[in-house]
Amino acid sequence: MRFSLKGVIPLDRRKNFYDTLNHIQPDDIVMDLGGCPLSTMMGNSLYTLMDYLGFQAPEKPQGGPLRWGQVERLPEELLNFLDIDTRGVGAVQIPLRSQYRTVSENEYVDEWGIRRRFTGLYWDIVESPLRGAALEDLEKFDWPEPESMDMQKLEAEADAAKRLYRETDYVVCADLPVYGIFELGCWMCGFDDFLIKIALDEDFVKSFFEIVLDYQKKVIDIYYGALGPYIHYTASGDDFATQNSLFISRDMFSRLVKPYFKERIAYTRKYTDAAFLHHTCGSVYRLIDELIDCGVEILNPVQPRTADMEPERLKEKFGDRVVFHGGLDIQDILPFGSRETIEAGVKDIIGKLFANGGYIFAAAHNIQEDIPPENIVTMFEAARKYGKKK
Repeated sequence: MRFSLKGVIPLDRRKNFYDTLNHIQPDDIVMDLGGCPLSTMMGNSLYTLMDYLGFQAPEKPQGGPLRWGQVERLPEELLNFLDIDTRGVGAVQIPLRSQYRTVSENEYVDEWGIRRRFTGLYWDIVESPLRGAALEDLEKFDWPEPESMDMQKLEAEADAAKRLYRETDYVVCADLPVYGIFELGCWMCGFDDFLIKIALDEDFVKSFFEIVLDYQKKVIDIYYGALGPYIHYTASGDDFATQNSLFISRDMFSRLVKPYFKERIAYTRKYTDAAFLHHTCGSVYRLIDELIDCGVEILNPVQPRTADMEPERLKEKFGDRVVFHGGLDIQDILPFGSRETIEAGVKDIIGKLFANGGYIFAAAHNIQEDIPPENIVTMFEAARKYGKKK
């Protein structure tokens, strides 16, 4: 077994987590909300839930909504009420020396030169700085400087991780510090332009990936050098699929994306024994073997309504080699279900994925504004009810 119980306080939450990782049936299911940055709450959903429960809602971030990739920590009062096992630390790192600048209250340019505009819930891309770029343009581009990370903020995150690790029994997750190479290419070039480049201009794609991997490694040196000893799992995100299929063929993924992703995971393990969670939306069934070979140990979000991602099929094919994280449908059951249908949905997903460990309970992506607060409470109450060792 790669994972063994470590930490000053070897209590039940962490034992359940390590049993889960080792594909041993835990006494209780591990429940995540806001530990992994891809299992948190979006928009006003947090404030609506806090009001529903009669809790004092936190103040909304000053200066408008949080920028893309930044995650608001959920109140401890809420996490305790729902009996959540995980706690999150860290964040996507924004170097102080980069193209980052504010355009207006609802528009900014991020550290990669991508112009984003707030459209009500998300920061949508309105300008991609490398659209139409050629190979020689990569040398002239103003890349962010990873060595200029805000060390004061990072030290505060490391202190928070150390306290959680040493003084509580929560399972600690470090947010992704960098974006994925594939999605970053799609954002910086535009999806259409980058997918054409993958098909027709491998020299550009490989050079771009080399630059990004070098950036990732420099961030990893600093980020996990600080947080690595105090976390139990860490996250990455890079969407490789749509609702019905992959963005690129498995062969293209194996040849062009996999070497860089695999190297990122291996490099991260220089600094931490934490399990590696990867988030990729959609119908990713045909890539799961490849992701496992890259070093992915926890797969998020398991969207059951996408093609080929039926939970029972995933459990049968991959259930002894990877831990599934997520799984409860947010496209229909959570926003529109009754208490009875939500409880039945939770019972069903746990029944299909929980046997012999290998499953962490969460919604099949972040909680959205269209999910009624009572449905969120029902979801976690049902998970604690049905997620018991037989």
